Amino acid sequence: MKELRRAAGMSQSDLAAAMGRSESWVSQVERGVQPVERLSVLQALADALNVPVRDLRPDAAAPAQETEPEEPTKSNDLDGLRVALTGHPALGSLFQQPPAEPTPSLADFRQQVDEAWTLVHASSYAALSDHLAKLLPGIETAVRHAPAGERAELHALRAKAYQVAAASFTRQDQADAAWVAADRALQAAELAGQPLEVVASLFRMAHAFMRQQHMDQAEQAAQSAVAVMGPRTEAPACPPEELSLFGAMNLVLAVINAREGNRGRTHEHIDRARGIAARLGRDRNDFDTEFGPTNVEIHAVSTAVELGDAGLALEVAQHVDASGLSPERQSRFLLDVARAHAQRRHVGEATAALMEAEALAPEQIHDHHLAREVIRDLIQLSDPRIPESLRKLAERSAVI
Repeated sequence: MKELRRAAGMSQSDLAAAMGRSESWVSQVERGVQPVERLSVLQALADALNVPVRDLRPDAAAPAQETEPEEPTKSNDLDGLRVALTGHPALGSLFQQPPAEPTPSLADFRQQVDEAWTLVHASSYAALSDHLAKLLPGIETAVRHAPAGERAELHALRAKAYQVAAASFTRQDQADAAWVAADRALQAAELAGQPLEVVASLFRMAHAFMRQQHMDQAEQAAQSAVAVMGPRTEAPACPPEELSLFGAMNLVLAVINAREGNRGRTHEHIDRARGIAARLGRDRNDFDTEFGPTNVEIHAVSTAVELGDAGLALEVAQHVDASGLSPERQSRFLLDVARAHAQRRHVGEATAALMEAEALAPEQIHDHHLAREVIRDLIQLSDPRIPESLRKLAERSAVI
């Protein structure tokens, strides 16, 4: 497909826009990670490239010749979850229709929510889409039929499940769906009577807005939480979970200000997060934020890169040991190290950091727009003598 796209004079972003998909999806299709077997999707792809369907898949039958129904195929995206998010989540319950299937127990729902977080940290989006597409309608129906004594916990689990969906959509460059999921998480958290889960939902919403480049909305979401939580965190007995969320929100604000070029406010929020992390004394993972001293320094590196302070970023990075965090977080840290080296035209060091990041979380490096940008930059810096390791990485990421 790559050759057909190039023959059409289209970039991956051009094709993604024509298809109404993300650039990540196009990259996965070209690398064979994302299968395209539904004839409707093949036809749309062929139309975007202005070629016959058979040029994409010679064995594909023309639509008029179909004699058998299409077989569902596993997708490494979140299309099934997007469909599940559409419309009212449990419309039949409003008309007193009983659940179509036996309702899982609270323990079952807890396990399913935990499994969803495990899948998203592993970037297993095909399995995650199937998992959440069943879990969300199930828990929406259950909370409307459950005894009064179980509803608060069901609402809390519903909030966490939608937070998983929001985080996943953000990572797949589907920020519109992430916003919807985060908003539903926020409402469920309020019904559960858990204000910290409301803040965690705002954390997901802020990330969705950042991915959309809606920095004013991202700042509003984060700042509204910081304004309320700030005075509470001054109390010596403030619970660590609350401190973690407050610190994580300050890191969100640091990133927003860094992207807007506001150096002073960026450092202000980083310093505030450092103080909170020092009070906690260790890395934590409250509300799946991975907040703690290490994550603060990782954000110090990231924001320095955003501000163009490559020297500061590399100096801070020398003292960071991210091995205790998730592979995804470690990989993102190494991506920022690579970006800093690229800013200083250190092709070899940047490539080495990217290779290490790829070993930890290949999908993130192959599909993340920042990784693809830095790979392109490194190719331009080293052309015409592109190192073989960089060339192969670019091929695996469908950059060249």
